[in-house]
Amino acid sequence: MTINKELRTVGAEETNKQKAQHAIEQLLHYALEQGLFEEQDLDYTRNRLLELFSFDEPYLVQVGSESLSGPQQPLQILIDFGFEIGLIPENTDTYRDLLDARITGLLMPRPSETIAKFMNTKGQSGIEAATDEFYKLSVASNYIRMDRVSQNIYWKQPTSYGDIEITINLSKPEKNPKEIAMAKLLPPPIYPKCQLCRENVGYAGRINHPARQNLRTIPLDLNEEPWLFQYSPYVYYNEHCIVFHHDHVPMKLTKLTFKRLLDFTTQFPHYFIGSNADLPIVGGSILTHDHFQGGKHTFALERAPIEAKFEHLNYRGVTAGIVHWPMTVLRLNGQDQEILLEAANDIYEQWKVYSDPAADVYAFSKIEEEQVPHNTVTPIVRRSKDGGYEMDIVLRNNRCDDQHPEGIFHPHREMHHIKKENIGLIEVMGLAILPGRLKEELSEIAEILSGNSEMYEAAVSGTRSGLTVHVPWIKELIAEHGTALTKDQTESVLRENVGNKFAEILEHAGVFKANESGRAAFRRFVNSAGYKELSS
Repeated sequence: MTINKELRTVGAEETNKQKAQHAIEQLLHYALEQGLFEEQDLDYTRNRLLELFSFDEPYLVQVGSESLSGPQQPLQILIDFGFEIGLIPENTDTYRDLLDARITGLLMPRPSETIAKFMNTKGQSGIEAATDEFYKLSVASNYIRMDRVSQNIYWKQPTSYGDIEITINLSKPEKNPKEIAMAKLLPPPIYPKCQLCRENVGYAGRINHPARQNLRTIPLDLNEEPWLFQYSPYVYYNEHCIVFHHDHVPMKLTKLTFKRLLDFTTQFPHYFIGSNADLPIVGGSILTHDHFQGGKHTFALERAPIEAKFEHLNYRGVTAGIVHWPMTVLRLNGQDQEILLEAANDIYEQWKVYSDPAADVYAFSKIEEEQVPHNTVTPIVRRSKDGGYEMDIVLRNNRCDDQHPEGIFHPHREMHHIKKENIGLIEVMGLAILPGRLKEELSEIAEILSGNSEMYEAAVSGTRSGLTVHVPWIKELIAEHGTALTKDQTESVLRENVGNKFAEILEHAGVFKANESGRAAFRRFVNSAGYKELSS
């Protein structure tokens, strides 16, 4: 397809202005191919882009019909030109991203058109076809930054719990120190209140809040309440979606939470969905806005086998199982959604007040005459192969002590050189999201294991600040593997070690440990909840 058929001759070397005009035509061709707008909208969309860049006329040289795999190449040209003409004050990733979303937002259908198309496809071809189409839109519009997601480092690490997935997250750009300092000077956000609020759709963004002109959401009812559905811009797994409350209300786990999760999997049977816990340390990064995460991905936790099965006389047709997993997971299975709901809520209510001093588990602490709760859960729901419902209830506890001030059931300090952040829903399921700093740090450790003595001395002396936190680990690696490894050998050794460390981190986060005494403690809780073990 040729976008512009008017021709005129230009010199072999295009000016920056002509390159930008050319990039607009390339971007229009791409967006039309991807179905971001209809052909009847072409002139209108072109004129909006011309207005943004203060062009009086379009590129008047015929543009070829070569298909683009993504919008990045013309976008980079336009953003470079935008900086040149003052559309952004600085040529940093943050400002470039703000202009990126501003440009692609002009290619997007109105929210009502996106919703209408989703509902029409759902009605004609089913919910999976509708989500496929909506996901494609989110990628094509550059809202999901596949160019960055593809840079993430990923591998699978075999462990005694199955193949755990490891990622080093490089998709979310880090702000430079100047931008961080500027953001600190800004007043607390008033609008939108957070990055999950529905008002983000179409929002221009600012230095401390991402632009969202290319974001679209789909309304849905969960338990007859208004919620919204969108995809995560930094997809950590296939079709990583976010389901969030219509209003800015804080996360709070109640019986309604389980009911909403079950309702979602009834409407979206091809997706799993889960909720972060609702307490600090063991909860997610955003506790101020009630939300869930889901998608089309099979995690290691789902594949993990059952060690022991139980049943409860009050919940006929529901089986409970202790899952072979480093964290403390009780899996409920059943065909009847209502009975499963009652069983899940009963487990949760009993866990909230359960203590077992022998396992160092306490439900409450008394602080200034107030009982502070510690027990909560991370619930995950999916449809089982037989059409029933499967819910993993991960027991969590956020208590701290002098030895572990960051959290007893949290990555312990000897693991902070790999990860010190909360263990949230995604990691609970067996997908590590490790900080981007590890890419360079692991590369430098690989040099040490390959014989770079200067790098080792810099690490030990503290002059290589990024390596200082790794020094005890580096010494262990040298003692075990020496310093004459090949490049392939260092990669294998480091990936295996990082993967095993993450499995150990999950063990730290387990309330009842994955050993004989821990499993006995887990059984005590399950029995206390009225469940009887089935003979194997």
